[in-house]
Amino acid sequence: MLHSTPLITTIATALGLALVFGFLAVRFKLPALVGYLLAGVLIGPFTPGFVADGQIAAELAEIGVMLLMFGVGMHFSMDDLMSVRKIALPGAVLQITVATAMGAGVAHLWGWPMGEAIVFGLALSVASTVVLLRALESRNALDSLNGKIAVGWLVVEDLAMVLVLVLLPPLAGWLGGTAPGDEQGGGGGSLWLSLGLTLLKVSAFVGLMLVVGRRVFPKLLWLVARTGSRELFTLCVIAAAVSIAYGAASLFGVSFALGAFFAGMVMRESEFSHRAAEDSLPLREAFAVLFFVSVGMLFDPMVMVRQPLQVLAVLAIIIVGKSIAAAALVLVFRYPLNTALNVSASLAQIGEFSFILAGLGASLGLLRPEGQSLILAGALLSIAINPLVFKGIDGLEVWIQSRSKLAHMLEGRADHLAELPMDTHEKYLSQQVVLVGYGRVGKRIASALTDRGIPFVVVDQNRERVEQLRASGGTAVSGDAADAGVLIQAHIARASMLVVATPDAFNVRQMVENARMLNPHIETVVRTHNEAEAALLAQENINRVFLGEDELAHSMGRHVLERFGKTA
Repeated sequence: MLHSTPLITTIATALGLALVFGFLAVRFKLPALVGYLLAGVLIGPFTPGFVADGQIAAELAEIGVMLLMFGVGMHFSMDDLMSVRKIALPGAVLQITVATAMGAGVAHLWGWPMGEAIVFGLALSVASTVVLLRALESRNALDSLNGKIAVGWLVVEDLAMVLVLVLLPPLAGWLGGTAPGDEQGGGGGSLWLSLGLTLLKVSAFVGLMLVVGRRVFPKLLWLVARTGSRELFTLCVIAAAVSIAYGAASLFGVSFALGAFFAGMVMRESEFSHRAAEDSLPLREAFAVLFFVSVGMLFDPMVMVRQPLQVLAVLAIIIVGKSIAAAALVLVFRYPLNTALNVSASLAQIGEFSFILAGLGASLGLLRPEGQSLILAGALLSIAINPLVFKGIDGLEVWIQSRSKLAHMLEGRADHLAELPMDTHEKYLSQQVVLVGYGRVGKRIASALTDRGIPFVVVDQNRERVEQLRASGGTAVSGDAADAGVLIQAHIARASMLVVATPDAFNVRQMVENARMLNPHIETVVRTHNEAEAALLAQENINRVFLGEDELAHSMGRHVLERFGKTA
């Protein structure tokens, strides 16, 4: 009976065991996903007892990746992606290069041919989007600057891996493997033709989604919402996510994850995008669990016994080497230490693209079975450890900040964007509004202040925004407002009001505490999406706390104007 219903059997055993082991993991103060991974190991082919259908589990996990990326797309607009392009694009390319070099170098020391070593290094260079999103959501950091940089970074990595997957077959013969249909490998013409076709297909898909999709899909969602049927609305959301992702992969050669991501980005144009995200959340959560279970099923625990030193070397590259490289790159671009640590922790794991690349490499004779086992071991262990890495960066940041010389060196305090110019007008240095965050809400508040002639200084971690503001004649400081030094540069001691318009409420209390330490009489206005967070903020004697986004911008702007005796 079990063999006649493999789909039901796989779902039932995977979710049931994931619940049991996830509960036990939480009870022992471990992340729940560790339990999900162990459940996968238990029903995998390398442990005795029941073995679930690996192919079905992998396809169910792929659906989870689609739904999860679709949800992220609905919170991540093209403007968000473009706002971090100056760090995400070069950062991702350089980090892939450094991580690939480290992985290839270690494999070459083990005596592997250079072709195998390169494929092995590439597999260790790309992080898991699913793991990253789970980590950011658990920290309420998906909409923060750190979250946007990390997601943008991974989008660039995914695009790079799409190119690698297309280019590897024609390059296989040159690298020492076997190109499909050609025992001698592809020629230069075939390589350039493959590259050109890939770029053309990806560009066509992105252009189609941004030009046509942004007009069609929001209207479709609106028409379905008008029926008043919750079932049809949820079905429309799920159908759009899965169908667009499948069409992108089938017609344009784009990965399921990237297809779903862009589908979510165009759906974001709809006024019902928040409702769509909420309705798809239960399915996203359930299928994300199946993803972790499917990863566990691929893991052979005996590799830990047979090759412990190699496993440790792989884990060191993923967690230590990639993290240091990413953090150094972020600091080189003069972003705050907090951003560098969060981005490095986000990338300290590998996942779905690594498995795909390893499978393709094996089929082309460019990766031995030993390499596949080491990649899977590195993936499982790094995914399990990643939540602990995120917890560790908080303590590491405190430790670094306690060493003032080291902290100032890393923060790049000589940065010209980290302080106001010497010729800043006096009106921006006294009785001004210090506006933290210049996103969608911050821009609306700033526009209202500008229209009424109220001076303000913007504090934002996004250097591109600060550069654009200064170029247009605005007054802005680059840095983390939770750092007292950044608030000092915004002249908080003589300001009349602190307005926190950023959605990243993780450090809001620290911002307010530092502001009041420097200016005990300053009035504070903050925003949050979470009612529980709003209640905690209210206990901190913050003058006003606002919920929402569109209504939030209007209400916050009106409140600030009224405090200056202006009409809204």
